[in-house]
Amino acid sequence: MAFWLLKSEPDVFGWSHLAAKGAAGEEWSGVRNYQARNNMRAMQVGDLAFFYHSNIGKEVVGIMEVIRTSAPDSTTDDPRWDCVMVRAKQAFPRGVGLEAIKAAPGLAEMVLVKNSRLSVQPVTAAEWATVCRMGGLDG
Repeated sequence: MAFWLLKSEPDVFGWSHLAAKGAAGEEWSGVRNYQARNNMRAMQVGDLAFFYHSNIGKEVVGIMEVIRTSAPDSTTDDPRWDCVMVRAKQAFPRGVGLEAIKAAPGLAEMVLVKNSRLSVQPVTAAEWATVCRMGGLDG
């Protein structure tokens, strides 16, 4: 199993929107960056991802699970763009903000810190555990 972080603007599609979709989940569509797309192409069913609210809040707010591997993005006819299907798994008891992540020991090399604009990014197992603890989960 691999770990990821996916970003979305909460006023466009936030944690509450994904949670409302239930077990059926939702496509993580609209990604138009090749590196982010390639990260989605590497995802497997059962991988876990942090849901990160970008722009407003700038915090990790929950955990989602990949429930379908990469397939053509239904929001475009352009065959270059793919997306995965995800479902909400667990909300964080408390959000973990970007500033807290930047200040945390062991997270200085996290992609979120080094390449904050990438919307779909890998997370190491150690980073995963640290962010989960910061958010009030066991990880």
